[in-house]
Amino acid sequence: MFDFAGKSVVVTGGTAGIGHAIAGAFQQAGAKVVAAGLPSIDPPIPNVETEIVDVADRQAIERLFEKIPAVHVLVNAAGIIRRDDEFELDVFAQVLDVNLTGVMRACLAARPKLAATKGCIVNIASMLSFFGAPRAPAYSASKGAVAQLTRSLAAAWAADGIRVNAVAPGWIATRLTSALQNDTARSDQLLARTPLGRWGLPGDVAGPVLFLCSEAASFMTGAIVTVDGGYSAV
Repeated sequence: MFDFAGKSVVVTGGTAGIGHAIAGAFQQAGAKVVAAGLPSIDPPIPNVETEIVDVADRQAIERLFEKIPAVHVLVNAAGIIRRDDEFELDVFAQVLDVNLTGVMRACLAARPKLAATKGCIVNIASMLSFFGAPRAPAYSASKGAVAQLTRSLAAAWAADGIRVNAVAPGWIATRLTSALQNDTARSDQLLARTPLGRWGLPGDVAGPVLFLCSEAASFMTGAIVTVDGGYSAV
């Protein structure tokens, strides 16, 4: 539905899960895609360049963008969750470093090239940007901050012609949520509250991301778009 021929797209966290699906969707839409992330068991996507990069490594992120000639789209999908271990301060700090500061590292490194192309950024926030998470305080805090960072950068960089939006997925079937998927009682509870009555798929998130990066969304910036099967509506 969208044509990104001639566009250069970088997806952090693009080697697995939601980021992997987003990278594949952009490739199918004609973009030249770099999937930047940690090694993964997810299969490489044909015609997508893979770069092994840790978003917690500032120099690695800067080197990545230095060698890419032009950037039209940046999608920040890298993220981790440690659940109960996040009550340990060192783990709490690690989750924020990847999920929040990692987004800022990539945005800052990409900004000059995005300004040159009048490009756009989409950050992957979460349903937990809006709800508390009793077992994942760092993840929830980081994703709440990603939503606020998105709004702040949208206001700060509009003068450069850079649009900054976010997508907030709900319960998506990835390895990060495998424990919940396998807990039948908890999964049934979550689906009972989800009006569409199913787990989301990584590809369900990719479509809204492509929309936000398309000309159809040219007057959207600072938006946080929920993709949660209606969970947050009830």
